[in-house]
Amino acid sequence: MAPPIPQALTEKIVQQHSVGLPKGKRVKSGDYVTLSPYRCMTHDNSWPVATKFLSIGASEINNKDQIVMTLDHDVQNKSEANLKKYRQIEEFAQKQGVKFYPAGRGIGHQIMVEEGYAWPGTLAVASDSHSNMYGGVGCLGTPVVRTDAASIWATSKTWWQIPPICKVTFSGQLPKGVTGKDVIVALCGLFSKDEVLNHAIEFTGSEESMNSLAVDDRLAIANMTTEWGALSGLFPIDSMLERWLRYKATEAALNNSSPQTMTRSRFTHQRLDDLFANQLSADRGAKYAKYLHLNLSTLAPYVSGPNSVKVATPLADLAAQNIKIDKAYLVSCTNSRASDLAAAARVFKDAAEANGGTIPKIADGVKFYIAAASAPEQAAAEASGDWQAMIEAGAQPLPAGCGPCIGLGTGLLEPGEVGISASNRNFKGRMGSTDAKAYLSSPEVVAASALHGQITGPGWYEQPKDWSGVVRGEGDGVAEEDRMITADEALDKVIGQLDSLIEDGEKDIHASKSQSQDEGVLTEILPGFPERVEGEIVFCDADNINTDGIYPGKYTYQDDVTTERMAEVCMSNYDTQFSSIAKKGDILVAGFNFGCGSSREQAATAILAKKIPLVVA
Repeated sequence: MAPPIPQALTEKIVQQHSVGLPKGKRVKSGDYVTLSPYRCMTHDNSWPVATKFLSIGASEINNKDQIVMTLDHDVQNKSEANLKKYRQIEEFAQKQGVKFYPAGRGIGHQIMVEEGYAWPGTLAVASDSHSNMYGGVGCLGTPVVRTDAASIWATSKTWWQIPPICKVTFSGQLPKGVTGKDVIVALCGLFSKDEVLNHAIEFTGSEESMNSLAVDDRLAIANMTTEWGALSGLFPIDSMLERWLRYKATEAALNNSSPQTMTRSRFTHQRLDDLFANQLSADRGAKYAKYLHLNLSTLAPYVSGPNSVKVATPLADLAAQNIKIDKAYLVSCTNSRASDLAAAARVFKDAAEANGGTIPKIADGVKFYIAAASAPEQAAAEASGDWQAMIEAGAQPLPAGCGPCIGLGTGLLEPGEVGISASNRNFKGRMGSTDAKAYLSSPEVVAASALHGQITGPGWYEQPKDWSGVVRGEGDGVAEEDRMITADEALDKVIGQLDSLIEDGEKDIHASKSQSQDEGVLTEILPGFPERVEGEIVFCDADNINTDGIYPGKYTYQDDVTTERMAEVCMSNYDTQFSSIAKKGDILVAGFNFGCGSSREQAATAILAKKIPLVVA
């Protein structure tokens, strides 16, 4: 019997959650599979999901344990329309008997992690593009659209094509003053040619390297693999994660009095014993579509922007430019946990030591907004005095939720303003005006910038004297002359090369046969589909036009937007004049990677509302 084909960690997790596989089938990248996710989270879009669910004739959620509903995006909106929607979602959740977390409890992704719904070695989905964040705790997280979520509610299942998998190897250790946010901001900027577009990423490295990345750092990195273009960002189930999980289990056992946490049944030491007794990891010899590497020791603090995650600049370079800011944001599921709030508060506490013990105020003319990722994270920050330190400095607190990150509520950027945020996305117009500039950074850089009124850092990082740049590239980063491999590894390598040759040969033969069979055969047109599409070209001369550019985020959670209004605002973050320029029947032509960004399906339906029949990109 031939030995089983080695699998990457992503493939192993998908294997466990696939249903209807033929006996003996081992899934691999490229396969289409039917999945039954361990968990499925919906947030403010739960009501639109519910209407889709009911419209397909469903009446009862198939697996109640699978579903989690949270209210997090538009929590500052006290209009009757929004409050009505929130009541509808809560009543629906109660009627269906599923887990529900009200407005103010926290951001859905953070709830999934801190409540143990995103569990290591499982697959979890959410109707939100930052589901990738679950990979920070070894849970394969990936987004679904609202229609897919409705299908999961009704059947417990959805479909997925396993993406090509990219292995990212870390070497070295994260230096003092450099954070997980710097890692992912740098990755987005240093590998900015869509190297990982539509890939599943697996992060790995030596024990020394991985131990320099705390779980909160991993969550920030995994969260922003979305902006890097990936469909998932998965960290290993290792000793660092085990220490975090053990702490959570002990905390749950000792403090289970709050109805908000109720984690005792999910975080238990017995469950962790079972998890690590049957620890999932990538097989030796597993094949990956791409290999990238980054030496953490050579990394410095980085800042993303303005208005693009593909533009990443060392903090020192931007600090030298004296870029004035108007607003600073410590918000979002990326970087608003207690550790992030503590890092930001330390900036003000350190400054207080040189100010006679008094917390200094933020710079004149600057507004600083803070919102914890969840109520428990805020409570932890309050217990340590970190929350109060920032309030004393002049920060304006917001409820635990998404808020400014999605362009909703208080503190949005006005025309001509410059903002710096610890959030994950700085697309033009996402956090307010399309005429504003938005930068992304770590929490401590946001705090230092608020304190000084310009983009700067706290001074915690010291550049090594022999530093010559960030070491990164393709491959695993190990020089051939330094590579020591065992006989088994050498054999695996040869077998892998032979497998690749055979696979390439089979593809060539199949392609040749297909070409000879298809010569002279036209593509079959489905009933009702036009045989010919013609129209005047509307040329959008840009690559990477994202979903915020196509359909602004501020409209995403307005459920009463008419088709006519969708047509009016279509592409408005790209060009405010698009509505008057584009006509019914026009063909939209754009550059590479059109439609990147979030998983909102309105980006497609808005173009349809504009009666544009074809997009060529």
